[in-house]
Amino acid sequence: MRRSARLIAPAILTVATLMPDATCAPARAQENAQENAPPDTFLFGSWTGGLFPAPTGITAEACLAQPVIIFTRDLVLRASITEQTFVQRVVAAVRRTEDGFEFRLEPGGRGGETAGAGGVLGLPAPAEAEGFGCESADVLHVHRRGDNEITFPGCADFPNPLVRCPGR
Repeated sequence: MRRSARLIAPAILTVATLMPDATCAPARAQENAQENAPPDTFLFGSWTGGLFPAPTGITAEACLAQPVIIFTRDLVLRASITEQTFVQRVVAAVRRTEDGFEFRLEPGGRGGETAGAGGVLGLPAPAEAEGFGCESADVLHVHRRGDNEITFPGCADFPNPLVRCPGR
């Protein structure tokens, strides 16, 4: 028995080293998908906090019912204390930085409206796009603090960290 085990063990090792590693294939596929994905895919989804400290122990339903920021591939939507609807900003470009991302947003009116177009109830739309209280209304710096936490450094409208809404 021992003799056959000594002969079989090297054969198994040889076969195992020559075969492609099936356990690494999904990991490699995921790495390739991440390389082809936009740099900001980590941010996609709903976030809470920012305006006020993020609540602890919030449920997915409560968080998704009233998110503060929503990142999509083409848009950044933000809640405002004075408005019932989200302010929508179109993403022009995203650049990875050493500690997060820099978003360049399309200049223009809120929600894709132009400065001369009529707004809600026929009121004139604002002349400038609403920003995040940062140095520029058309630039948003996002600092990644962890897997589920970000900040907007230098943005007066978001003095507190934002936390990703939990999954269901």
